[in-house]
Amino acid sequence: MIEERKNEHIEICLEKDVRAHHNYWDDIDLVHRALPEIDFDDIELGTELFGIKMDAPIIISAMTGGTDMGKRINENLAKAAEKLGIGMGVGSQRAALEHPELFETYSVVKNYRVPLLMGNIGAPQLINQKKQRGITEREIERLFVMTDADILAVHLNYLQEAVQPEGDMRAEGIIGALPTLSKKYPIIVKETGAGISRNVAIKLKRAGVLGIDVGGLGGTSFAAVEHYRSLAMGDEEKAELGKLFWDWGIPTPASILEASVGIPIIATGGIRNGLDVAKAFVFGASAAGIAGQLLRPAAESYEAVLKELERIIRELKVAMFLLGAKDVHALRNSRFVVHGMLRDWLEQTEV
Repeated sequence: MIEERKNEHIEICLEKDVRAHHNYWDDIDLVHRALPEIDFDDIELGTELFGIKMDAPIIISAMTGGTDMGKRINENLAKAAEKLGIGMGVGSQRAALEHPELFETYSVVKNYRVPLLMGNIGAPQLINQKKQRGITEREIERLFVMTDADILAVHLNYLQEAVQPEGDMRAEGIIGALPTLSKKYPIIVKETGAGISRNVAIKLKRAGVLGIDVGGLGGTSFAAVEHYRSLAMGDEEKAELGKLFWDWGIPTPASILEASVGIPIIATGGIRNGLDVAKAFVFGASAAGIAGQLLRPAAESYEAVLKELERIIRELKVAMFLLGAKDVHALRNSRFVVHGMLRDWLEQTEV
């Protein structure tokens, strides 16, 4: 059942337009610097995240696993991540814990030297659900072994759980489980499309997580994905629920500001190009996460993934040159203008 659901998710994302109706990166304009005072060839894209060096400040965000198609996608992504010296995360590994025959759909990434590799488990799996017990310490260790992960990402997907037919709806006790987990293992917490608010970010920092992937509104909407799944299943009530909450969440740029509490931030949600990556750094991110933009290339071939990522990296370097930023950290000194829906959001929230 899990394998079937994962295949459905991939197919829907490939065949349907499941993006949020507005991309909030378009509401940011960066102020051009006519005299950059740097040489293009001297621009340095390298960075360090969680003590690990990468050649560019990009993370291939968690997408999939648990299916034959997922295995192919993970392999193409891992090969490109090795080539470009960037980070990568795998999709939720719950499927392989329950069905060991799916182990290889994740462990395939071990064949490549990815500088920063993140495992993945859903927050609902940290506690007992109605039909399933919480994950054990031995199983957590298996998650690390499965991919040789440097870090485990605990993903928050309660919007998706709330609108899907088979969602896990118990959430009480998650924040209490994190401190024990973070004392024993290197973990981050990531949202999956609805963003992280300031009060949640503070709780996560206190719980000892190493960083936060804000996973904000603006990219793939998993409420939209579940809308199409429910339609196909003939569940009109859930389909309407997914449609209603299609654009629910905190915009990714706003979520970066909300989650700026003194630990590294990965900006995932609607990143399409190198200019978006630059904007994420200007707003305070430590790296940019890209998922939806890479799914179609990853389903095609390694070469297609590499071509897409090289385009994004090239665009980032051009943006840095036009802003006079010699390295990615210097981007934070760049001036910017906010307008449109993002401006409305920021003016009405306290950050």
